[in-house]
Amino acid sequence: MTPEPIPNPSPYELGVFLPGGHNTDPPLPENSPTANYRLNHSMLRIRDPTRSLNFYINLMGMRTVWTMNTGPFTLYYLAYPSTPADRADLPAWAARVSSPRVLTNTLGLLELFHVHGTEKDDADGGFDMATGNAPPNLGFGHLGFTVPDVPAALERLRGEGVRVVKELGDSGRHTVPLSEWEEERGVGVGEVHVNYKRFYDQIGFVADPDGYLIELVPQNMQ
Repeated sequence: MTPEPIPNPSPYELGVFLPGGHNTDPPLPENSPTANYRLNHSMLRIRDPTRSLNFYINLMGMRTVWTMNTGPFTLYYLAYPSTPADRADLPAWAARVSSPRVLTNTLGLLELFHVHGTEKDDADGGFDMATGNAPPNLGFGHLGFTVPDVPAALERLRGEGVRVVKELGDSGRHTVPLSEWEEERGVGVGEVHVNYKRFYDQIGFVADPDGYLIELVPQNMQ
């Protein structure tokens, strides 16, 4: 028997884009202890560095800032060289950005975390690794990248064997993703509002080698 839908607990009017929400956030004065906090990096566990580095470096265009074999695991820090000068001299860029003062003030870093011995998945006698989007292990959603041309990016990645998870113009529940597993439990029921679909139609999704979702957002979103 299908359970009753759980009431929508959101305090916001349906389908309305609200910059600042209800503007109820507290002020952020310059003397606040968090005034200079920054979101510096995100970390993903990976199984196979060769596959993951090929995806994020060769296919997504990031470059290596620094790596370290710590013994139990190896770290790979990646970022985007942001200027023509940086792109023309990658060793100099990496040396500059990897210096502690610059590194800790750089935004948009990606840390790939390879624990030695986790190369095989559960089916091959190894270890299970959740991506956050497969029920019941829901949690992490995706990494979002902005790109100049989403259709071209999707076709190029598809041609390289990357799995396309969401096509342009597809904005159904399953693409969010909202799973049948959740709907059967009365969670997140109903259709996505048309006002959100107008933006979401312009966004594509692919899966990286470990199954993490990668969002491709147009830099010229309409």
